[in-house]
Amino acid sequence: MEAVALAGPVLPGAVALLLVLLLLAAALRRAGPRGTPAESSPGSRANGAAAARAGEQKKVKPTARARRGKAQQHSFSHRLLVATLKGHSGNVSCLDFSSNGKYLASCADDRTVRLWSTRDFAAREHHCLRANMGLDHAELVCFSPDSRAFIVWLASSETIRVYKMTKKDDGNFTFTAAAGDFPKKHKAPIINIGVAETGKFIMTASNDTTIMIWSPKGEVLASINTNQMSNAYAAVSPCGRFVASCGFTPDVKVWEVCFGKNGDFREVARAFELKGHAAGIHSFSFSNDSRRMATLSKDGTWKFWDTDVEYKKQQDPYLLLTGKCEVAEPCRIALSPNAHVVAISSGADIVVYNTRRGEEEERFIGVHGQCITDLAFDTSSRYLVSCGDRAIRVFHNTAGHRAVVEEMEGILKKTGNKATRERLEQQISSARQALAAIYGKKH
Repeated sequence: MEAVALAGPVLPGAVALLLVLLLLAAALRRAGPRGTPAESSPGSRANGAAAARAGEQKKVKPTARARRGKAQQHSFSHRLLVATLKGHSGNVSCLDFSSNGKYLASCADDRTVRLWSTRDFAAREHHCLRANMGLDHAELVCFSPDSRAFIVWLASSETIRVYKMTKKDDGNFTFTAAAGDFPKKHKAPIINIGVAETGKFIMTASNDTTIMIWSPKGEVLASINTNQMSNAYAAVSPCGRFVASCGFTPDVKVWEVCFGKNGDFREVARAFELKGHAAGIHSFSFSNDSRRMATLSKDGTWKFWDTDVEYKKQQDPYLLLTGKCEVAEPCRIALSPNAHVVAISSGADIVVYNTRRGEEEERFIGVHGQCITDLAFDTSSRYLVSCGDRAIRVFHNTAGHRAVVEEMEGILKKTGNKATRERLEQQISSARQALAAIYGKKH
């Protein structure tokens, strides 16, 4: 009887609990499909993949835009950097200063030659004049002696073209190509061109063993076989009398281009050779008066020479100095016009030495984003310029100023003439003031 009495009130409670459990289970079944990714339908998986791909594409777009943009300019700074000349949209391959010292010409693979005013080097802005090369581009450029024209070697046409410069009333120039390009005579790629300061001839050199001497009108006057297995570099001396070449052999060969009293071409005669290196020679350079030369060799040395000799009497040049250097190709050597300083480029770096003792004076690392293609001093020996990427770097030649001070002080000790002493003291004072101005601006 008691058991039956107890079961009576429990039954309704159990039924109620069972109903609550059934309702809870139903609610969980309805929520399951929405909250369980593993049970999504094939259609929803496809839509999700498409959305993911769209998201990836959105992420990629900024990178694609960056690739289509211009390449970032190589960054370089140094306390002796005067200016970075920007204007070319392609890599600059060659530089040349006009004889009057007023202009710097540069050519690049952007189908232009640009003229820069040396007077603006120290200014904040650097304007240039542009000469278009049409559908071709110039690899080499060189001014005429009167600074009223320049010649270029065109890469695609493989020829020399002359451009005349006509000054306008506003001070700018118009550039006009002369009628008719030079005929194709070389059988190998051209590595150097040059114009004699006398205006009597033009030189072209190819990387085989050929140097050609041309009249200004494009007629071949002579062809020289250098017998150096391959030419690495060639140049016309600043005095306009000589052409020289170097290459696989461990010497520099120099020839005199001879003309008669009436101005007619006579012959090309062997003048002298620079012998002393133990391996092939990369490059060489003349001083402004052609009385000094500097050479750079694969034997890990550079040499400084006295070439003011009577070569017609079989007198050989004198070796003045040998300096050590570590270089990697491509490399170039440049001798300042006053012969006080040598600059050597190796890869994208430049090292400056004095020619009195061969000591290192300055070192510029990573000057360009690519290997340096040309290196030159301006006609006053105040600046050193280089190219390799789209920019042209202009440096103060502080080593040159220090060399002037040292040389003049040495002469001053030996002279007793009052006028000479005053002149030397003025030169020393000017060089010291220039150094103070350079370093003062940078500190």
